[in-house]
Amino acid sequence: MAVAPERPQVAVAPEQLRDVVAEFPVLRRTVGGHPLTYLDAAATSQTPQRVIDAMTRYYTDVRASIHRGVYPLAVEATELFEGARARIAEWLRSTPEETIFTANATMAINLVAYTWGRQHVGAGDTVVVTEMEHHSDIVPWQLLCAERDAKLRYVRVSDDGHLDLDHLDELLTEQPKLVCVVHISNVLGTINPVAEIARRAHAAGATVLVDGSQAVPQIPVDLAELDADFYAWTGHKAYGPTGIGVLHGRRELLEQMPPFIGGGHMIHEVRDQMSTWTDLPWKFEAGTSQIAEAIGLGAAVAWLSELGLEWVREHEQALVADALERLAPIPGLAIQGPTSAAERGSLISFTLAGAHPHDVGEILGRRGVCIRAGHHCAQPLMRRLGVGATSRASFAVHSTAADIDHLVEGLAEVRRVLAL
Repeated sequence: MAVAPERPQVAVAPEQLRDVVAEFPVLRRTVGGHPLTYLDAAATSQTPQRVIDAMTRYYTDVRASIHRGVYPLAVEATELFEGARARIAEWLRSTPEETIFTANATMAINLVAYTWGRQHVGAGDTVVVTEMEHHSDIVPWQLLCAERDAKLRYVRVSDDGHLDLDHLDELLTEQPKLVCVVHISNVLGTINPVAEIARRAHAAGATVLVDGSQAVPQIPVDLAELDADFYAWTGHKAYGPTGIGVLHGRRELLEQMPPFIGGGHMIHEVRDQMSTWTDLPWKFEAGTSQIAEAIGLGAAVAWLSELGLEWVREHEQALVADALERLAPIPGLAIQGPTSAAERGSLISFTLAGAHPHDVGEILGRRGVCIRAGHHCAQPLMRRLGVGATSRASFAVHSTAADIDHLVEGLAEVRRVLAL
């Protein structure tokens, strides 16, 4: 009898992983008598108790508006809010002035499209995106290009799930005004060489925007090293709350850009017929801010910093390697994207011959296994792959080898129920 190969080991001591898992109250749930196996962190991560406590403390002890009052509650709330911004900026090697709070990554990208984009993109100009972008990094540019009679071009994705950088170089000969690229694909898991892409794009005179929504919670990100002009990400995928995202922008560009939304807080002076704007980053943060959400995101960043993104990457990469090995022998199962765990983030998209991804997700869900099923807001990529939808399992800091067991066992049940 052949001896099964030894499974890759997670990169953390079992007792430490138990402590990490214990930080997530929702993981104590069961579904239909099965333990909750949450494999949808790429859509929305779960929330550690540290983040919940930080937000609860704001509501119970420090509830006040920020930047306006001079009484103790308002001062403390402001310090917590701006302290979170400073912590986030330091974590990614940005600055507080270049760190803008938005509602999510979609809003961050739209901010750039509606301000920088309408200043710089005109008739006949080119905007370059890639075939693996999320709709959040496609639709704003479609709207802009349609409005300005500009061209939207796509960098091709190769059959092995990587960007065709030779094709990028071809498109750069058109001297595009903007190049947009996802740091880690939310479908393929591909980790793109964004520093190299930014270098090539800048050499061609283009501005660069990176969608870092998947990357920030998974791998160490150094914005100074990447040298992108704009970097957008969202809190709810990085163990923070929903309703808050971040746009990091190059200071000289942000200073030249007009406000995105007008109103209170973002002004220096309002006269009868005109107004002047306040300093960065508040020029882009009109109205009452997401105070609790920013505080929660700051707590999430502090918690991730204590874990260490190097450890997070090592742990999740080991899980992906294990999952790739366990999924590959399943009859009819085809994995999308790079075959090496070293080349991908902490997610795996797949199809199962004869089974619609929604059926796969529903049957797995009965067993407490939570995965994503659908086009993942990436329909151009689905067309490139020749599929209508995929199933996607995505891992997190709390994921374990047992979660992969539950996934594989659940897929055996899928094949049994659907008679595959």
